[in-house]
Parts: sequence; C-alpha cells; structure tokens
Amino acid sequence: MSGPLDGVLVVDLTRALAGPHAAMMLGDLGARVIKVENPGSGDDTRGWGPPFVQPEGRAEPEARESTYFLSTNKNKESITLDLKDDADKAVLTELLRRADVLLENFRPGTLARLGFGTDVLAELNPRLVTLAISGFGHDGPEGGRAGYDQIAQGEGGLMSLTGSGPDDPQRVGVPIGDLLAGMYGAYGVLAALMERERTGRGQVVRTSLLAAIVGVHAFQGTAWTVAGRVGRAQGNHHPSIVPYGLFHCAGGSVQLSCGSEGLWRRLCAEFGFDPEAPGMATNGERVGNREQVIAMLEDAFADIAPEDLLARLAAAGIPAGKVRTIDEVYTWDQTLSQGLLVDVEHATLGRLSLPGPPLRFFTPGPDGETETTRRDHAAPPVLGADGDAIRAWLSSSAGVPQPAGDDVEEGHAT
Repeated sequence: MSGPLDGVLVVDLTRALAGPHAAMMLGDLGARVIKVENPGSGDDTRGWGPPFVQPEGRAEPEARESTYFLSTNKNKESITLDLKDDADKAVLTELLRRADVLLENFRPGTLARLGFGTDVLAELNPRLVTLAISGFGHDGPEGGRAGYDQIAQGEGGLMSLTGSGPDDPQRVGVPIGDLLAGMYGAYGVLAALMERERTGRGQVVRTSLLAAIVGVHAFQGTAWTVAGRVGRAQGNHHPSIVPYGLFHCAGGSVQLSCGSEGLWRRLCAEFGFDPEAPGMATNGERVGNREQVIAMLEDAFADIAPEDLLARLAAAGIPAGKVRTIDEVYTWDQTLSQGLLVDVEHATLGRLSLPGPPLRFFTPGPDGETETTRRDHAAPPVLGADGDAIRAWLSSSAGVPQPAGDDVEEGHAT
C-alpha cells in the first residue's frame, strides 16, 4: 500500500507553502520526494513560529522544529545544496537526470540564472515534468511580482468576498491562495505525467497564486462575467441561497442550509412558519428579503440551545451543523474515521500526530472493496537528514562531486 505514485521521483526545490504543499500531495500519493534546502537555514518555514516544538531535554534553538514546517513536509527526504556552488549544482544535475518531476517556486527567471532554464532541463532529461509556481504568473505586465498569500487574496478578489460586509474585507483563516496553487500544481503534474505516457516527453506546468484564486471564484466569477454583478462580502450567509448560513440561538449558534424549496417547507413546518408568506415563497424572494428571513429564524431560535436546535433540525431533515474549533475537529470521531489524522515517528521529536491526506483509495472486488490507501507515512525531515544517503545513491551509478560552499539565499516566489 505504497500509493499510486510509487516509483515516481520528485525533486522539490520549493519553500514556504504553495510548492511544498504540492510536493507533499505527491508524496502522500507514494512518490519519492527529495526536498532540496539551503544549507544552514533550510526552508523559510523552519523559522516560522511560534509555535515551535523541541526534543525533550534540548533547549538550543537549532534543535527546535516549527509546526508550520511540520504541516507541509511529511513524506519527504531532505538534502542541503548551495545552488551557486558547482559541486552542489552537480549533485542537483544528477538528481534531475533521474527525476520524473521538478517543483520550483523561485521568482520567474531565477532558475535559469542558476543554470537550470527550461532548455537546459529539456536537454538534461526530456521526460522531466516541471511545475513552476509564481505569485502572479510567469509573464504579463506584473509577472515578476513576488507572491505572498494575503496580498494575492486581496489582489485576486477573494478578500472582497470575505468578511462581515463590504467595508470589512477579511483574509481566509489559512493561506488559501498558497494551498490552492499547490493543489492546482499537483493536479497539473499528474495530468502531465499521464500525457507523458503517450508522448514520451515531459513538459512545463505553470500556475500562480493569482490563477488559483481566480480558479475558485465559481459563481462569484460568473455573476460578474455573465451578469455584470460585483459580489461583495456579506458575512456568514450565502449570497444566492436563503436561508443558508450561521444563525444565533440560546448560548451559541448553528449553521443550516435550505438548498431547495422542499427543505424550506420542512423548516417552516418544524418551526411554525408559512412557507408561502409574501416575500418568502421562492428562493429568489427570500434572497431579496434576506434580513427579514434571518431575523425571523433567529427570533424562533432565541430560546433553543445549540444541541437541541441541531437535534430538531436533524429530525426535520434539514442539513445543519456546529462550528467546531480546531481541537474539536481533530478529536471528532468522524475526522478520525476518515484517516485525517496520522501518526509518524520524527527523528528528534518522537511520535507525532499530523493532519492526514484527504484522499482514500479502494480496490473493488467480488467480495467488496479493499482499501489500498497509503499507511506508512514518514515524518517531515530534519534539515539535511538524508543528504549522505542521497549522495551515496547517486554515486552508486555515477560519479558526483561532493558538495562544498556557503549558504545561499535565493528569492522564492511563494
């Protein structure tokens, strides 16, 4: 149960979040991922904290690990290379000769200046699939801009749709632009690998934080492109379906969704409303009278505790749920049943629990399904932990100069 990408070699030159997330997705699927990091400092996210965790009995700063880094680097090996040093570049060259996939999120043009432009890569390994992630695209009038998630959320329109109202733009609570770019990037890599089976050649896949955010505009995008309507933030209620959102009740709140007229009628029957009342009979009417509908429901819910309200909604067949805190999510039986928490053994921190991959795999058969989801997850690596083993592996089939040189800082895009 090693995963559908068993045998695929990924060289990960990325840092921060978008690229590392894409690489981790490929690793979760069974690919061998070799993460290349700067000597001394490693991936920027190794220093992003607090929170940090440290091995028991060790207080020195270099022994600590950031939970940010741990979140996006499981199922990888780590080697440190100075990409301005000829010997280290030779090591990278040998890795790329063997690789199926290269991931990079340098600013556009940086990899070429280091001697690994797309022409060089194509000559070095014609079957190589390269994923390049940038902030705003690799060309165009602003293609060279550095990409930072919150800036991209604002520039990509997402913050204008998020918040309590039009004058209260808010970022999403996780770096969603980075994460989406990583997800789209991994999706592109898989498509390119499939095409390689037909053509025998790799290709370059490019995406950006901007592209990823625009890619999930969904109905808010077509509201503008087709109908000329500009969406605005309006809090915790759906712009096109009413009632659908968060409603206050006695001592808390619940979320509910009436995505059909049948559900609306069930809700009305449970709480004594007339579903055909003026301004309420259709979803379009209710959207136009949103505040009246919200006020009516919250008045009916005012004396009902959240758990009691959820029980009544469930009995009536109304989709509903609570707003869980993060700790509640990771102790929820349903989360655990889906493999969304995995235990790994870290080289210095010992046993850790990490968020698990969101995909599961099953093989159907005459006696039912057999789950083939990968189970043997590896902890995020200590900086450079696998360097000696990787060099030995490379040297076993081709002579590779041993590395030397000082730490180098190159500007990654995301």
